[in-house]
Amino acid sequence: MTEQPDPEAGFLEQLGQRVRTMRALRGMSRKVLAKVSGISERYIAQLESGKGNVSIVLLRRVSQAMGAHLEDLIPDSEPAPDWPVIRDLLRRATPAQIAQAKDALAGHGPSAHRAPTFAGIALIGLRGAGKSTLGRILARKIGWSFVELNKEIESQNGLSVAEIIALYGQEGFRRMEQAALKQLLSRKEPMVLATGGGIVSEPLTFDLILSSFYTIWIKADPEEHMMRVRKQGDLRPMADDRSAMAELRNILISREPLYSRAAAVVDTAGLSVDAAATRLADEVRPVLQNEARSFGLRSVAV
Repeated sequence: MTEQPDPEAGFLEQLGQRVRTMRALRGMSRKVLAKVSGISERYIAQLESGKGNVSIVLLRRVSQAMGAHLEDLIPDSEPAPDWPVIRDLLRRATPAQIAQAKDALAGHGPSAHRAPTFAGIALIGLRGAGKSTLGRILARKIGWSFVELNKEIESQNGLSVAEIIALYGQEGFRRMEQAALKQLLSRKEPMVLATGGGIVSEPLTFDLILSSFYTIWIKADPEEHMMRVRKQGDLRPMADDRSAMAELRNILISREPLYSRAAAVVDTAGLSVDAAATRLADEVRPVLQNEARSFGLRSVAV
């Protein structure tokens, strides 16, 4: 007789995978997560390996017995009274209906009638990919302003990124990141924007990037990322972690599906700065020509 899979073991494995993926999206090592959460690194490792506390399974049994969703039993913040109805409608909605709902909630009209927007070129990718270096070169070539989003956040709030995270946590930093991005977009001037590596972990902010900029994933091999980060003297958030390389690979694997949503990829692996800058310029040339015609921007030569 074929042995039936244990649904509860499968649930715990999926839960562990979700915790591991979420941690990687935010660029956190187990050691950092343990310190911030006050939970032992050993327990986090157990949770991620699918051996979480049995009480999680018991809670799942209770929710299933009541025909409820597990998230309905976990207190976090007070949801809107109609949230359960909205959630269930979204689960049954077609992609077109979801797009319409997203436009309405974002304050836009229907997608087909939305005015076209073009804020410039946005570079995404892990730290050490070369976003700032290549972005600065590209901006100088085309005569646009170059902006590093993290520096803009620091300027607007009078605190370093590290101080913001220490005082307000990841959630507070992501709020400030989104506010800084909206302030930049309000200038209505095309720019080359270098984003932080973890911007893809905040859905609304990343969606704003994708819808406002021609977005390019600046990609490199994990070993090159690590080498460049070490040269910068910045191992945040992996400092003092012997498994830093493994953590970086885990971060890259977890973020790849999101980075892949970019309109284009420029792989800088094994390239000199000049060669990588040339490859980036080649990628954006047709885009800049097209946008100049569509939006009346000054024609630029790359």
